[in-house]
This record gives sequence, structure tokens and C-alpha cells, in this order.
Amino acid sequence: MHIDIISIFPELVRHWFSQGVIGRALQKKEDPPAALYYWNPREYSDDRHQRVDDRPFGGGPGMVMQYEPLARVAQAINASGDKPLHIYLSPQGSTFNHTLAAELARKPRLVLWCGRYEGIDQRFIEEYIDAEISIGDFVLSGGEIAAAIVIDTVLRLVPGVLGDEQSALEDSFQQKLLDHPHYTRPENTATIRAPEILLSGNHALIERWRLKQALGRTFLHRPDIFCQLDLSDAQQNLLNEFLTEQQFGEPS
Repeated sequence: MHIDIISIFPELVRHWFSQGVIGRALQKKEDPPAALYYWNPREYSDDRHQRVDDRPFGGGPGMVMQYEPLARVAQAINASGDKPLHIYLSPQGSTFNHTLAAELARKPRLVLWCGRYEGIDQRFIEEYIDAEISIGDFVLSGGEIAAAIVIDTVLRLVPGVLGDEQSALEDSFQQKLLDHPHYTRPENTATIRAPEILLSGNHALIERWRLKQALGRTFLHRPDIFCQLDLSDAQQNLLNEFLTEQQFGEPS
């Protein structure tokens, strides 16, 4: 996958992906599964100070990113190959979630536009932007953090990025469920022992327990997601079992 990031502070994003599991995937010497490319609109400005912003027409506080430097970047990107999907990180966009991430992961090339100040000239959005994405109902200083979240989420779903492909398949939201709880050594802490079933070696019972926990966690913590599920009879029985154990205490 090819992802272009347009930002006046590209190092903010570049630094984030210089390490960790995504960083290792990007740095593979042979056949890397993804590549990130950075574009700074300041390099496409005619202003001697490389300004890319100006005051908004009609007055008001703040500055607006100008049409012309951004349009030059978009034209350069579009001329470098097949037209990619241009995405603006914006409060007006569709809310980002796992379903949208999976859809984006199937695209060969994405372009993520990181706004600053009060936003970018609407004429640029109308001419060049294909989609707008929001990561939530709050305000950030710029789109770089949002872009990093989108990149990280999408690239986890691209084959070859994670060392173990099963990791992505078992993540929260893959089956529209929260993940089950995880435990590791030691078996005992000062007050709590890891669930006996996870130490049993019985993989069928372990998978059953994990699904039960995922169903129960989603029911308790994310009713907005749970109400969208169409449970089978077996899943409903597992949920009922979970709720009974929560009420009377899970058997050891």
C-alpha cells in the first residue's frame, strides 16, 4: 500500500512510524508491504517566506490554508500515477471505525490531507477531496494525529505488516465484538490467579471462554455496538452464562 501524507509538520507523523510494528514493516529491505511518502505544502508556495495560509474572507479569527499551494501538491500527486483516494481529516467527515479502515486497507493508494489553523479553502475540498474522515467529536491542533491514527489502523489490516496475521484477525471489532481479556505469566499475582481454563490446555474450552468474555464485555461496555449484533442461539446462551457468572461470581 502507498500512502501520501500532506502536512506542514511532516516530522510529527514520520517520527511516529519510525518505530514499533508498523515501523518495522515499513523498513523491510525486501518487498515492504507499505510505504509512506511525505509532502510539505510550503515547498509549493510562491511566497518568499513559504506561507501557505491567509486571513479568511469575511473576517473572523484564525487563518485558512490557501488553495494554490495545496492544489499544486494535489496535481503533483495525481501526475505521479493512477489517481489515488484523497482524504481530508476533518470534523465534517464520516466517523472513522473498523469497517471504514478495512475498506481503506483494500485501496492501493491513499492521500491524507492534514489541515491546520481554521481549516483549508473550501474550493480545494470541492475540487480535489474524495472523502472526509473524522476520528471523533473534538478539536485537534492539526490533522497529523488523526492521520497517524488512520494510518496505523489501516496498515494493521494490510497483509505482511503484522508479524502474525492472526493478530489482526483477533483484534477488537473484527467480529463487531470487543476483545476478550488477556493474561500472561506469572500465573499468580499477589491477589489474583489467571483463569484456570486458560491454563487447562483444552483449546476448545479456551475458545469458548474467550467468545463468552467478548460477548459479555461488548454487552456491558459497548451497548451501541452490541445492539447491532444478530446473535445465534449458541452465542445468546454464552451471553446468558456470562451474565449469570457476573451476578453470582464466576466459578473458579
